[in-house]
Amino acid sequence: MPFMGHIGMLPQSVREEGGYKVKGRTHEQAEALLQDARAVETAGAFSVVLEIVAPETAKMISQAIQIPTIGIGSGKDCDGQILVTHDLIGLFPWFTPKFVAPEANVAEQIRKAVRAFVARTRGG
Repeated sequence: MPFMGHIGMLPQSVREEGGYKVKGRTHEQAEALLQDARAVETAGAFSVVLEIVAPETAKMISQAIQIPTIGIGSGKDCDGQILVTHDLIGLFPWFTPKFVAPEANVAEQIRKAVRAFVARTRGG
């Protein structure tokens, strides 16, 4: 069964870890992430997501393993990039990751549309 690994910041652990924090900043953290990446590769993954990993660590991992690395906020040296659509279009303005530059403000457009609908509905 094909599978993609995922290391670094794990969304299911955000609350336990106290928020979205960059992984792999220290030498020890970088080594632990490299071991995780190698374990994922050995287990047969076709690629691995590096989520919010320090760019220099992501680069080191990308150079050290044979499967592609896909970065989410992990710098330009991963083999590929992911950007969550909600972040790209500004759907959640109360939280924008530091590594994201939204290309739109869809949340504001939705608010305007809802206000217009409510006003029209209340007006009969």
